[in-house]
Amino acid sequence: MCMCHAKLTAQQHTDTSAAYSDKKTLYTLTNFTDRLINTIRGGSRTGRRVYVIESSGFGSGSARNMSCCLLDFGRVQELRQVRDFLFPKHNSAGPEEEKTRAENELTWDDSDWGSWENPDGKEDGAQAEEEEQQQSAPWLQDCVLSLSPCSDLLVIAREQKATFLSAKWRTEESGQEEMTLTVTWSGKLSAEEGECISSVICIPLSSQKRSSTGRPDWTCVVVGFSSGYVRFYTESGVLLLAQLLHEDPVLQLKCRTYEIPRHPGVTEQHEELSILYPAALVTIDGFSLFQSLRACRNQVARAAAAGSDVIQPPPLTYKKWGLQDMDKITDHSSIGITTLSVFDQMKNASMLGGFHASVKGSPPAMSQYITVGGGPYTGFYYAIEGSSQPLLSHVALAVASKLTSALFSAASGWLGWKSKNEEETVQKQKPKVEPATSLPVRFGLPDSRRHGESICLSPCNTMAGVTDDFGRVTLLDVARGIAIRMWKGYRDAQLGWVQVSEARGERDLATSPSMPRRHAQFLVIYAPRRGILEVWGTQHGPRVGAFTVGKHCRLLYAGHRLMGVNSVTSQGWQIHTQQVCLFDPVNGALRAITIPFHLALSDKKSERAKDMHLLRRLTTLLRSREVEPALLESEAQSVLLDIKHPAIKKQALESLLSNKNPPVSCLTNVTRALLASLKEQDPEAVDKSLLQFCSSQLRLLQLYTDVQLLHTPDTSPTEPEHPSFSGIKEDLARVGPVLQRYTEMNFRPCVSFAQDSSGPLPVRTFLSQLEWVNGELRVIKQPDTDWTQLGSFLFWGCLSGQSPLQRVCETLQESGISPQQLLSLLLSVWLNKEKDVLKYPDAVSHLGTLLSTLSSMKGAVDESWDGQSVSPWWQQVRSACVQSESSAAALLAALVAHRVAKNAITRLAESKFQEEWECVSLELEQWVVCIKQLEDVLALQTLLCLPSPQGSTGGAVTRCSVKMLLESGRGGVADCVSKLIFRQGVSPDLLRDILQRRGENKPMEQQLQQGEEKKLEELLECVCQRFPNSLSPDVLIAHCSWENMVQWNKDPEVGQYLEWSVEFLKMISNPHIQFGVSVMMWQTFIVKRFSAAAFLMEKVGKAPKDRLCRRDVGMGDAALRSFLGSSVQLLQALMEVSSSSILPSFPFFSRADSAVEEVPAPDVRVDEVWGGAEGPVSIVELALDQRSVHYPLVQHHCVLASLLHAAMTFSLRLKPLSLFDSKGKNAFFRDLSSIQLLPSGDMDHSLVSVRQEFLMNVLTGWVKVLAESEENGVKHSSAEDMWPSVCMELSSVLQVNTDILRRHLVCELYNQGLDLRAEEVMMEVQDKDVLSSQLLVLTGQRLAFSLLHSHLQTKPNMELLARLPPTLCTWLKAMDPSELRCPSVPLSQSSRLINKVIEMLPENHGQYSLALHLLEAVDSLHEEP
Repeated sequence: MCMCHAKLTAQQHTDTSAAYSDKKTLYTLTNFTDRLINTIRGGSRTGRRVYVIESSGFGSGSARNMSCCLLDFGRVQELRQVRDFLFPKHNSAGPEEEKTRAENELTWDDSDWGSWENPDGKEDGAQAEEEEQQQSAPWLQDCVLSLSPCSDLLVIAREQKATFLSAKWRTEESGQEEMTLTVTWSGKLSAEEGECISSVICIPLSSQKRSSTGRPDWTCVVVGFSSGYVRFYTESGVLLLAQLLHEDPVLQLKCRTYEIPRHPGVTEQHEELSILYPAALVTIDGFSLFQSLRACRNQVARAAAAGSDVIQPPPLTYKKWGLQDMDKITDHSSIGITTLSVFDQMKNASMLGGFHASVKGSPPAMSQYITVGGGPYTGFYYAIEGSSQPLLSHVALAVASKLTSALFSAASGWLGWKSKNEEETVQKQKPKVEPATSLPVRFGLPDSRRHGESICLSPCNTMAGVTDDFGRVTLLDVARGIAIRMWKGYRDAQLGWVQVSEARGERDLATSPSMPRRHAQFLVIYAPRRGILEVWGTQHGPRVGAFTVGKHCRLLYAGHRLMGVNSVTSQGWQIHTQQVCLFDPVNGALRAITIPFHLALSDKKSERAKDMHLLRRLTTLLRSREVEPALLESEAQSVLLDIKHPAIKKQALESLLSNKNPPVSCLTNVTRALLASLKEQDPEAVDKSLLQFCSSQLRLLQLYTDVQLLHTPDTSPTEPEHPSFSGIKEDLARVGPVLQRYTEMNFRPCVSFAQDSSGPLPVRTFLSQLEWVNGELRVIKQPDTDWTQLGSFLFWGCLSGQSPLQRVCETLQESGISPQQLLSLLLSVWLNKEKDVLKYPDAVSHLGTLLSTLSSMKGAVDESWDGQSVSPWWQQVRSACVQSESSAAALLAALVAHRVAKNAITRLAESKFQEEWECVSLELEQWVVCIKQLEDVLALQTLLCLPSPQGSTGGAVTRCSVKMLLESGRGGVADCVSKLIFRQGVSPDLLRDILQRRGENKPMEQQLQQGEEKKLEELLECVCQRFPNSLSPDVLIAHCSWENMVQWNKDPEVGQYLEWSVEFLKMISNPHIQFGVSVMMWQTFIVKRFSAAAFLMEKVGKAPKDRLCRRDVGMGDAALRSFLGSSVQLLQALMEVSSSSILPSFPFFSRADSAVEEVPAPDVRVDEVWGGAEGPVSIVELALDQRSVHYPLVQHHCVLASLLHAAMTFSLRLKPLSLFDSKGKNAFFRDLSSIQLLPSGDMDHSLVSVRQEFLMNVLTGWVKVLAESEENGVKHSSAEDMWPSVCMELSSVLQVNTDILRRHLVCELYNQGLDLRAEEVMMEVQDKDVLSSQLLVLTGQRLAFSLLHSHLQTKPNMELLARLPPTLCTWLKAMDPSELRCPSVPLSQSSRLINKVIEMLPENHGQYSLALHLLEAVDSLHEEP
């Protein structure tokens, strides 16, 4: 071992004790500072206090921004209860002692600070109470304290007892929230006889949840005892683990947690817990400790909840070192893994091994430890990685449960606790203690008389502060192992570190933002004997802060953060931890130290730091809302003149100009003063950009002031009215009716808020939207910039007639703004304030005057313009009008600009030709087209503004413009109108009537027409007249059909949308359009849900329930029933317009064989002025491009849809796909235009039987529904009566005998008692013999019910039964009347039925005689009274 003598560098400092010897002066200064701060903050003395001491001579600036601050962030409650619990002897005093103590408490004790006047006159009970706490404060020095880095848990322990205090938030009377630490647990922690608490540390454990943002999951309290035990507790005092790793007292517990490496190449340190014994050091791996603690806590929670089996946690990994070559060790620090440089490796090898020593190829990784004590004063230990194998300590849990009361593990050494209800005493066994690996000291700082007391490692692991028994504080360089600085006069000092990061924006502008931020280390020294807290810059920095505090405070420095954090989980976390905290037991305050980064800078950079803090001072002043304008002006001017750097000065001026609080006069005066100071300096030393910026901003402020003065009400006498332009009155009269309707529809009463009203333009907005570029004033163009406010500020007074037009235009022209940008601002305010524009009748004439004045400015209209080309000036006006959604304002602007342009062209033509020629130019033709388009858009927008009925859907009102219609393609107009029709809830019948009246010019009777419908019809007729081609009946109906289908797809529960869509589809007269729309509907919206319904019903084998329908199809069972019915209607409509000559036609599947082929395809035409429309292809164009479909495949799907609809309507059991063979199944849900192999020829008999059974069940279900409707008196709809015909037509397609179905229907009708309907169907039955036999049985059942099973069996009936032939009686008794759903039928109907049977039976039929006997019996029964 080599013992190197380190170089000691001591720096002589001025003895600071003299500065604090006069306590009267110090106390007066402190009270004056407190009163000054509280006066500024408007608070009381008892509120949150800020302790500030100036650190450098930066003038009379803001002390809080320029210097260190000591801020209260919390308060410890119930300190008296904590003291009484830890020191019970204070409560056991006798009566005489209580009396003496009471007298002492009331005695004025001035032995400590001398006799001098109290400046505040504080002689009340509050001061007495504080004096009593001051006298009782030294009790805290005998306790062991530990504060969690998150400041949410404080542990105070003494001997065998401990108290846990947790953080809570409370609201003071002033409304300010304050954090308080209150007692949550207190008790005795010692388990061994005679052991005492020697060290405590609080380790917060991070949360493993993904939603965590850096707050701890829970905090583990680690306690070291004099017996050598280390025990781990939860915040509530529950013991988790106990470990005996060495049989000597525990001296210190320290923890090292993960820190993000600040530079590439820095070794990433592992987490660990280090335990110091008098001659040994144990380090526990942080990862294994974290996992074990979590497992133990979970096990405790389970056991406390219900009692469960013990789960073995993962083992702990630790290393145990025997520290040699030091006489006494009192404290330590674990530096972490370090790697020597190649030079240091060769140097150490040469010193240890001599000249012939061998050197390894790569330097080994070593764990470095530093200890303080005696002989030597400081020792440096290096443990090479791999020199000692880590020991595994298996965690033994002891959880009270039903089966076991305690678990002990001799191999692991982990002990738990015993249940309180345990009756038997378990003999405790000493756990096995592993021997330590010897670790010699490599070198140290020998000083035989000096003994180290404590060591405090810096956050960056590069420096450490050491205290000794000589009252010195030594600063160590950890890497080099030398002392680099020493302070004297700090006996019993307590140390801490504060690491401050450089804020963004303080670096030079040339520095890359990706560069890592700089960090500064400050050493905090608390000298309790002098009652002072000092902050020193390292390594050789000056003292940057000093605070007068109490003499009995405790400086709490954890030195670690959250455990369980790594490079992956820490990304995006905001880990908030306190670095150094001062605990004052007098009032229980917890104070944190705030240090500005600039205090660590050298003198060369202090000027820049001062400028930065002057900038922050100005920012703080601007944020204050209660500053007087005069004070704000003087302070801002002072700050701007004091800042030296031009870039920071410009930044400060920008902050001032962008703030909303300063008035324009303040901004003007400050900017003028700054500009004057710049001009007084040497021209070569002045920053040119700053000078130009000040000059341009001053000119903008002057322009703002001039315009604001012109807009005041009493500016000047009213200017003479300008003559109106020729023709403008005729134009207004022509568009007057449309404008009036638009105003009525668009400007209805609505709710408005006061803050929504437009006020004067803020000066900061004015400055932010204008800039000087090369001597020209330009409006800043940004994508999201709204020029309405700026335009209103400049022109609204002129448009409303409140400001002089000519003077405003002259002022703006002199300002240097180009006429083009002034025109953009004018059009912006005109088009965006449509409601206000229409309120002023004279606004149109004022707009004409402004346009004429702006167009006459230099640079507005090109001098070479001859009228036969398009002028960029007027093209700018047209572009703004066609892009605006304010239809009325855009039309008025176009009319006015047209007249102004026409007058200009006329004057130009007269000056050239000197003759009266009518001027015809390309420019005027452009205006004619633009005005026609704007008139059409105004009429359309008036229709779209029609209010929707209450509760309707379809979205908000569509706002349209000329540009939007041109970009929406040829179907844009029809699409907008169809959305309105849907929003208005117009049914297909109503739209058909409106279109028919439009074609026939027949007005509807006024008494039958409601007000809204009348208005809708009028507006729709007006729009259709302006768009005759875009809104032709077929085009409009096609879009209405498609819009209803789209809305149904959004909400499938509303089946009416789909039904109306199909009805609209059927209204289309052109078969080509109808065919294409129906194909697109099927492919886009229907087939996916249709196939899902078919597969679902195939899976469940019956009509599915509501839950299954919603899961697989996306709609309820009722909506699915409506959907299937509409699908049948859609396929039928598609079949009607399809052409086929393959299969015969049936009524149900009716079609026009050549409907599409006979009618030529229509031409999609657009209106004259809308020929340039480009955009998406319209619905009609897409419909005309659809391919023809395969008719048998459409019929195939229609049959399936009918089967599904029938099964859902009557809740029948059905596997629909099982009714078809493999060819039929494979053809389903294919493209309708494809040629599929469909079933042909005779079907299998079993398949036909299943089909027949299902159709018979459909007829039975229909008869039941029919009977219920007639019984309840409900009128039957035509849609419900179509089921018999549907079944008959389906039977023809499915190869089922139709006559069988008819006979079944007749029997079902008679069975239900519907004899009249049965007689109608009976006429179509072919096989009368079979039907008569079936009806004969039904008649016998009726007669058997009347004679044998009726409750009204009379004597005549019994006599009649006795007279009947025996054969008939036997036959009647064999009948089962329970099969009849309506057995009680009048005898007249039964007599009519038997007569029908006799008519159908031939005389040679075997049952003919039986029918005659039945007729006689029925007639005899009918003749009985």
